[in-house]
Amino acid sequence: MGPGHLRKGSPARRGRWAGPLLALLACVQGCAGPASTTGDGAVPGPPRTIAECSHVLPCGVTAERFSRRLEDGRNVRISLVVVRPSARVDVRVVHGEHVATTDTVGRLAHEAGAVAAVNGSFFATDELPGYAGYPGDVLGVEAVDGRLVSEAADGGTALVLPGAGGGPPQVDEVTTRLTLRAGDGALRELDGVDRVPGRVLGCGGTGGDLSAVTRKPESRPRHNQLCVDGSEIVAFGPEWGARSPKGPAGSAEVLLDGHGKVTGVRRPAGGPVPRDGSTLVGVGGGAGWLLAHAPVGGHVAQDTRVTGRDGRSLLGRHTDILGGGPALVRGGKEWINTAANGFAPGARDEREPRTVAAVKKDGTLLLAVFDGRSRSSAGVTLVEAAREVLRLGAVDALNLDGGGSSTAVVGDELLNKPSDGRQRRVADALAVVPR
Repeated sequence: MGPGHLRKGSPARRGRWAGPLLALLACVQGCAGPASTTGDGAVPGPPRTIAECSHVLPCGVTAERFSRRLEDGRNVRISLVVVRPSARVDVRVVHGEHVATTDTVGRLAHEAGAVAAVNGSFFATDELPGYAGYPGDVLGVEAVDGRLVSEAADGGTALVLPGAGGGPPQVDEVTTRLTLRAGDGALRELDGVDRVPGRVLGCGGTGGDLSAVTRKPESRPRHNQLCVDGSEIVAFGPEWGARSPKGPAGSAEVLLDGHGKVTGVRRPAGGPVPRDGSTLVGVGGGAGWLLAHAPVGGHVAQDTRVTGRDGRSLLGRHTDILGGGPALVRGGKEWINTAANGFAPGARDEREPRTVAAVKKDGTLLLAVFDGRSRSSAGVTLVEAAREVLRLGAVDALNLDGGGSSTAVVGDELLNKPSDGRQRRVADALAVVPR
């Protein structure tokens, strides 16, 4: 998979929608002038529904903007994209050119040829402890078109999109188990995918991880916290970027072709990633294992297992998976698993801008963005978000990245009002792409 493969779709495919959408959204604002563009994040207009089957959105897809009054009398503005099972669209996880970069939801949607999109995963920023300089580094599980590009924070909640013909979207708790098998028969755990070795943002990694604060063993997810592991192997594919991260003294990197054959070894790690292959970067004992069992001319096979809470396999040929959390709704009832996703108990009651993905009983996908941090829109707590999507018919739902990241676009137009006053650059988006 080349680096461009994470950009699915084509801008040309959305041309049939763009002109009529601009005209309709202008009238949604009272026909007083054009709606704000995705580039600058200006204020959206009053509540309205953007109709389906109107050369604006494909049949089976609608978009709405409306307000609700919360129990304490404050208002919250909600932007909602609805994707019914009958719609001839795919809902995909989309990145920028590489997973180690960021871009706005509007530009990610445009590059994917999407008619609508919302922001997706939590990701690394320079405000987090242990930030390693790669702002597109997703915190938690992510898969794009059947390829794992970020391992799970063990047991964290995620949205699973099986792809056309694979069934409805699902909300599940996801675990990844990754194994290396060398040509000489040696087995070794693969600690991660497309992240800096030794540093596990969000924790929840495999054996040997320590809290960077307490230096005690830590295997559970810890939202926005750093865990460290001095003995790791991490895989990098071309989706990561042109070059793997520069490794410390003593690190080693094995270069693999598309069949798992070792074509070279670098010491220390860091350098070009083969466009038609991958690399394995080891630190500490991980470097020692690679040097002992993966000589030039040898082979290394990777086994990837992605399972749900019942142990069944989730990763199909065209599956996309987007990590988030906590869950908000399970089986049609409010169910918020903050601890399983590494959130402190108090996180339930903090009002913030939020983005939520929910699934109805018939497989309809709801993508809801709650504006916040303003006089006109208070945001919602996790509990309030759960209750709002329950009112919309959700049987399962999860929280995605929020705060200044919360963004909804339809075509080339911004549907909500991001709390930063403009669109924030994010790691990825959930994009609705016509087939």
